[in-house]
Amino acid sequence: MDQSLPTSGTYVCHGITWASGDPRLLLAPLPGGPLVPSGITGRRLGYQVSGTGRWCTGRYCFADLVRVEAVACPDRAPAEAGGQCAACTSRDDFRFAHQFHAGGHVPAALGAYMAQPHWLYLATFADGTTKVGTAADPRKRSRLDEQGALLATYLTQSPDGRTVRFLEDALTRRLGLTQTVRAAAKLAAMAQLRDLARPRAAHQQHLDHAVKALNDMNIPTVPEPWTPPAEGNLLRTPQTGRALYPHDPREGEHGLTALSCAGSQILASLDGDELPYLLDLGVLKGRRITLGTQFSSPPAAVQSTLF
Repeated sequence: MDQSLPTSGTYVCHGITWASGDPRLLLAPLPGGPLVPSGITGRRLGYQVSGTGRWCTGRYCFADLVRVEAVACPDRAPAEAGGQCAACTSRDDFRFAHQFHAGGHVPAALGAYMAQPHWLYLATFADGTTKVGTAADPRKRSRLDEQGALLATYLTQSPDGRTVRFLEDALTRRLGLTQTVRAAAKLAAMAQLRDLARPRAAHQQHLDHAVKALNDMNIPTVPEPWTPPAEGNLLRTPQTGRALYPHDPREGEHGLTALSCAGSQILASLDGDELPYLLDLGVLKGRRITLGTQFSSPPAAVQSTLF
């Protein structure tokens, strides 16, 4: 069900989620209440950042044996290490997932979640950087949608989360593939997107090498291309003019309309300005923002290098 952006109120921003199949700004209302997933594509977002602090973005809980869902911090407490408060960290069983395959504490719910099939994938970004990653079967689609990649391919399905993490580490060792790409690097690469030839060639080369490496390990592969969400088509088109948003989204007030979205990056228009601007709404995670139609971005005189 579609959920429009609220036009008032103060919230702790949890960033962008693709859990419902489209990009939504996930908001925790103050002083309390459940998370509000709000559609952003084609909508105007007017907001003002409250202060400079970071606030707890809650935790993940297991909705059943195969699904996790976000839960807001009940106290809307200041953030500590990892973007959570101490109370939410202590109750977040999913935090053990990243070291699951290396042994250690495994809560029962996490064990059941990791026992389901998982996917191994490659994702390539606008500058040709390729990462290897994993996704639980219920997250097969949304995990890649939230990456902000240009191209991606599912390599193989593993019987469980432990097996797939060993395969991920093996490809990192054998091929030098990274498992993380910084959000700032993704944004800079998308800002400089000139054509698709370079990322396509890089993705195919990494795909060929990964398939060979897996076959050498007697792992069957059936490469399956990921289909990028339509909401990001304009952003992934090199001919679309763009300039980096010249203001810090984490301070002051802003007013923009999202034209396209890839991962947490958006291409947006400003009031009275025809030039589309590129920014990452992911930087708002943990910030308190007040929504309102009265908020607007400061004027910006920027020339796009892509026109």
